[in-house]
Amino acid sequence: MELLSSVLGGSLGYIIPFLFVLTIVVFFHELGHFLVARWCSVKVEAFSIGFGPELFGRNDKKGTRWKLSAIPLGGYVRFSGDENEASVPDQDALSKMSDEDRKGAFQTKPVWQRAAVVAAGPIANFILAILIFAGLFFFYGKAETLPRVDVVREGSAAEIAGIQPGDIVVSINGNEISSFTDLQRVVSASADLPVQIGLDRSGELVEVTAVPERQEVTDRFGNKQKIGILGIQRNATQDDVTVVRYGPIEALAEGVNETWFIVERTGGYIAGLFAGREDPDQLGGPIRVAQISGQVASFGILPLINLTAVLSVSIGLLNLLPVPMLDGGHLMFYAAEAARGKPLAPKVQEYGFRIGITLVLMLMVFATWNDLRLLISP
Repeated sequence: MELLSSVLGGSLGYIIPFLFVLTIVVFFHELGHFLVARWCSVKVEAFSIGFGPELFGRNDKKGTRWKLSAIPLGGYVRFSGDENEASVPDQDALSKMSDEDRKGAFQTKPVWQRAAVVAAGPIANFILAILIFAGLFFFYGKAETLPRVDVVREGSAAEIAGIQPGDIVVSINGNEISSFTDLQRVVSASADLPVQIGLDRSGELVEVTAVPERQEVTDRFGNKQKIGILGIQRNATQDDVTVVRYGPIEALAEGVNETWFIVERTGGYIAGLFAGREDPDQLGGPIRVAQISGQVASFGILPLINLTAVLSVSIGLLNLLPVPMLDGGHLMFYAAEAARGKPLAPKVQEYGFRIGITLVLMLMVFATWNDLRLLISP
């Protein structure tokens, strides 16, 4: 009985933070679709958080069913003229609609309006992330530690490049480095890639080239990750840490920078996968997100909110992939329609959606397998 209570308690410690994070991200994604659809006079039949059977819901004055569904792994906005939750056109329903009903159907809108509705979801994710980061910077500031090198490990990439104790890193690849945390983040995302490092060495600017070594590291929770390691150490004291405060405009700018950093890092990882530099084992699915959510929540609500912003960017980018069934796939079809002056043939779209759902399912299975393998591995 005690074992069962322990397991259930541990599971709830992951599930509740996971649902908190995912619900916020999904709600804002679907809200983006919803608001632009209403602006374009598209009739919205349903707004759902989750998939599957409805748990509870209500209808608003315009006939939209707002509901919470049983499977909390996403959500959808269903428009008039859609065959399913992925906005696949329902050709039979469209052909039987009255002229009045067709005015509110999603598929009868101009291509630019359909593209705007589809793009609004990922854009809402990016806006959410920017606002969260900006709010954290504005209310709590940003702790910074001088990026000084105190120790250079023997045989490391830093020693090979000629970095010396006492050097202060001022730039990487031409981008300013203001804290040791910034240095770590850039280096960790640059495994096996040459980086140009600007150093302040006793007042003299020195330029070196280093290639961070790819190494597997384990965090305090036992999570393993392969990142770039330069081989330097900072022996920081409390006096070395300063908290930078930002006004509203500066905080918003920092929020944009933080969001763009995640976009760049994620894009670099995807490019590295195709180039064979990155390990596909690093891909995670819902189980890993739930696990990380629980771990982050143990540090408090602010780190969990920060994770919400990171996940929001990831969801926005994932949906922009040019895969039918995802928002990026719809945008790809609309781009082809705009170029041709007419939509792609229904059969072409049908085959595209079939390929898309196959790819999405394969990705989900692979990511879940990675999650399970990591859970059972010692």
